Amino acid sequence: MESKNPVFSRTRQQSAGWGAPTPTPAQLQDMYETPSYAPPRTMTLDDVVVRGFMTLGTLVVGAAAAWYFKVPTGVAVGAAIVALILGLVASFKQSTNPALILGYALFEGVFLGAISRVFEAYFPGIVIQAVLGTALAFGAVLTVYALRIVRVTSKLVKYVAAAGIAALGLMVVNLLVGIFNGTGLGLRTDSPIGWVFSIAMILLGCFFLLLDFDAVEQGVRQGAPEKFAWQCAFGLTLTLVWIYLEVLRFISYFTNSD
Repeated sequence: MESKNPVFSRTRQQSAGWGAPTPTPAQLQDMYETPSYAPPRTMTLDDVVVRGFMTLGTLVVGAAAAWYFKVPTGVAVGAAIVALILGLVASFKQSTNPALILGYALFEGVFLGAISRVFEAYFPGIVIQAVLGTALAFGAVLTVYALRIVRVTSKLVKYVAAAGIAALGLMVVNLLVGIFNGTGLGLRTDSPIGWVFSIAMILLGCFFLLLDFDAVEQGVRQGAPEKFAWQCAFGLTLTLVWIYLEVLRFISYFTNSD
C-alpha cells in the first residue's frame, strides 16, 4: 500500500534514483509543520461549564416532570435507588461516560422533584428558599475558593473525606436505631441535636464543593483529557444535591406548616 506521507514518498524517490525533483523550501516546511496525528484535546473550564449545565439541566427537567405529573412515592423511591446505583458506579469507576452521568442526573431529578413537592405541600414556599440557599452556598464557596481564603491541601482532602465517611456512618446508625425507637439518635429530628447535625451536613457539603472546584482547576492546569469534564460536572451535581437536601431539611425545622 502506498503511503501518503510526503516524507516516505520522498524516501522512495531517493532510493529509486537521484533524478527525482528536489522539493522547494515551502514544501519542506509543510512536511515538518503538518502533524502526523491530531493531539488529544485537553479539558478547559468552558468544557466543565457546558457539561455542568447539561447535567444540572437534565436533573431540573427530571425534577420538573416528577413535580408536574405528581410522581407517586413508590416511583420516587425507585428512582432514588437507581440514581444511587448509577452514582456509586460513576464515583468508584471515575466514569466519564455521558450516558451514565446524565442517567444519574435524570433519576436523581425525579426523586428530588417528588420529595420537593411533598415538602412544598407541608411548608409552602420552602422549595424556592432551599434553591436560593443552595445557590447562595455555591456562590459563597466559589468566592472563598477564588480568593484563596481556604486553600485545598492534601491534609484538607483527607479530613473532608474522613468527615464524609463518618457522617454517612452516623446516618446509617441513626436509621438502624430508628427502626427500634422511631427517632434513632435524634440526628434527623426537629431538636437542637437535629439542627446542629443539619448545619454540620451543610458545611460538609460546602467543603466538598471546595474539593470539586479544586479538581476542576487541577484538571485544567494539568491538561486532563476533555472527557474528564464529565466527571467534574458529576461531582459538582452530586455535591449540590447534597447541599439542597440538607438546606431543605434545615429550613423545614423553622417553617410553619399551617
